Amino acid sequence: MTPIVVLVPEERGVSALAGVPDVRSVVYDPEGRRLPDIAREAEVLVAHRLDPADAGHLFAQLPRLRMVQLFSSGIERWADVVPDGVRVSNADRAHGGAVAEWAVAQLLAHVRDLAGYRTKQQERRWEAHPTGTLCGKRVLVFGAGDIGENLRRRLEPFGCTVTLVGRTTRTGVVDHAQARAELGDQDAVILALPLDDTTVRLVDAEFLATMKDGAVLVNAGRGELVDTAALLAVVRERRVYAILDVTDPEPLPADHDLWSAPGVVVTPHAAGITADVRDRCWAAAARKIAAYVDESRTVVSP
Repeated sequence: MTPIVVLVPEERGVSALAGVPDVRSVVYDPEGRRLPDIAREAEVLVAHRLDPADAGHLFAQLPRLRMVQLFSSGIERWADVVPDGVRVSNADRAHGGAVAEWAVAQLLAHVRDLAGYRTKQQERRWEAHPTGTLCGKRVLVFGAGDIGENLRRRLEPFGCTVTLVGRTTRTGVVDHAQARAELGDQDAVILALPLDDTTVRLVDAEFLATMKDGAVLVNAGRGELVDTAALLAVVRERRVYAILDVTDPEPLPADHDLWSAPGVVVTPHAAGITADVRDRCWAAAARKIAAYVDESRTVVSP
């Protein structure tokens, strides 16, 4: 049986896919303009370090392409640029634990005012002050997938009441209408949603006005989930705090007001970037490519 050709952007991909039966891994240069001759036979392209806006010249060299495998959870930048008939496969279940860990770390730092204590250390002041606690806090998580489930598992042991929000109501998950009704009672709202026509600017002026005074908004999804101008207005009033791993625009320009806005913490889309990120991504790629191979080898009886 002829193996399925998979284009990988680095030698590491060859070893990562070595255990997947019926696969031939071929290394390509994501920054180059020409693919190896064997690429014409490729059915799968692993698109790490490849800009979707500049991928058209590669697609033109891939007449048998059927699947683009990403290292990211989101697919919105690729959905409209791949040729018809080509699926876009994300790295699902690769980043949920790391992103949830980042969110919990940020919430702990926020409620325990670790920044305030760091300032006192720098000023050599031995001076305690009372802080908040996660215990007893109500947390609303928009997104009931991998990140949301990981957040619930990590926050509940701290004594938080965690509510996940999905498109439809099911056991342990409320829909968006129910979430809106509960928004004013929440101490923290975490965004862990993909970006699409139904979620863009989900957090607008009305949403922020409904949030509880002193609540914190955590965005670990996509920057465009939040209306930046509306967010700046409420943080300047010191009514809501914000912890952002993603922003709109992104990258955040050095002169943007979010950098210095009161009560705002910004990290540069780094929540999922840990020492093992490449291992997680290649493991997800191997799993998804193995599923594609199994599917393509399945003979459906008439």
